[in-house]
Amino acid sequence: MTESTPWYQEGLSFQCTQCGNCCTGGPGVVWVTDKEMQAIAEYRGVSIGEIRIHHTKLVGGRVTLREFANGDCTFLDGNTRKCSVYPVRPAQCRTWPFWNSNLESPEAWAKAQTVCPGMGQGALVQLETIQQQAAVIDI
Repeated sequence: MTESTPWYQEGLSFQCTQCGNCCTGGPGVVWVTDKEMQAIAEYRGVSIGEIRIHHTKLVGGRVTLREFANGDCTFLDGNTRKCSVYPVRPAQCRTWPFWNSNLESPEAWAKAQTVCPGMGQGALVQLETIQQQAAVIDI
């Protein structure tokens, strides 16, 4: 396939099952902007300073959400396995699984599919939507 005709040109099926698998696991980063931290703060009714102190850390000069020792995102509710800031979750979370790293090849997509039961399920997401999601943040 050429760059203008990606391997997923016919679209990809995806339906979020809200399993929480993308919010836990091995060490990783969830990049977060000042605007996103402000939205989270407002949603939770706290100051942005509280979000920065209790829920973020610096990695390579960039801000990322913290994780618990078990790999859970700081905003993943341990009891319900749901995101506690879902309506204002960061762009990285909103665009899963349509990250450039997952779209790199059919093999990369298949690897991500092993941890995400929603990939390959549900409605077909059209190429234009996939490309729009992938363009939001480069992961």
